Amino acid sequence: MLFSGRSNPELAAKIANKLGLGLGGVTLKTFSNGEVYCRYEESIRGADVFIVQPTCGNAATGVTANDALMELLVMIDAAVGASAHRVIAVTPWFGYSRQDKKSAPREPISSRLVAHMLEAAGADRVLTMDLHAGQVQGFFSKPVDHMTAMFILTQYFNDQQLEDLVVVSPDAGRVKLAKKFAEKVGAELAILNKERPAQQVAEISYVIGDVKGKTAVIVDDIIDTAGTLRAAGETVKDEGAARVFAAATHPVLSGNAFENLKASPFERIVVTDTIPVPKDAPDNITVLSVADLLTDSVRRIFTDDSVAEVFGGENQLF
Repeated sequence: MLFSGRSNPELAAKIANKLGLGLGGVTLKTFSNGEVYCRYEESIRGADVFIVQPTCGNAATGVTANDALMELLVMIDAAVGASAHRVIAVTPWFGYSRQDKKSAPREPISSRLVAHMLEAAGADRVLTMDLHAGQVQGFFSKPVDHMTAMFILTQYFNDQQLEDLVVVSPDAGRVKLAKKFAEKVGAELAILNKERPAQQVAEISYVIGDVKGKTAVIVDDIIDTAGTLRAAGETVKDEGAARVFAAATHPVLSGNAFENLKASPFERIVVTDTIPVPKDAPDNITVLSVADLLTDSVRRIFTDDSVAEVFGGENQLF
């Protein structure tokens, strides 16, 4: 049985359609004091319950990122209390995943806390996509199926048949991801030298590698305020790149993201629908769906088949 929270009902509907199922009936609402309520409208006793709920906000349904997380927790708890056989959290965007270590004294490791909360609520398994760091899987004692959108994104750029392609990593931490991306599209690799003087602030000083006269694709996992991405695009353009594209799995798009993307030199910014993209997003954003990938994964989890076979065993990117 497949159920959707309020953070990305469009993605859940696509998955249900591809599975040939109807989305299960569930009442979800937020009380006037901000508390979240959930009730399943049909019996789920003995069922494998898949809950599609990336922990992101959605202005259309009126939930914030923290609402989405709390809603997922109460949906899991309600399913466990209603005697579901297994409860699987389908969270293609795993919120708080960037807080995977202490970067300064007295900070929390928030992604570990979220992992513990999901397990405490009763999740038997988590299906997620392109975690910011692979070690987040280690915060769980339950199985974590880690999907990647890399093959969807690389296929898009292969279909464009762009010439003189160079894949650019926005910082040293993304080099392994960018290298695999470059291999898939038959491109060279370049790296940006990035410093972070403060949270959500990035300074890019120079490019390591040759981008002059080439078509550059800057590859990252997340676009948040797009400040880093804009600075990266401008730096690559200043270094002589003929054309500049961007690719990322998760379009968080918070703060001044739209302004930054509109002012950036990117011809096209390619993202996926792990997080819903607002209708008023800039015209240069292209959204690819991960519904096929998640549908195949859900079906394999239900039938106890190998999930790794979806990627030929190549979904370990870190």
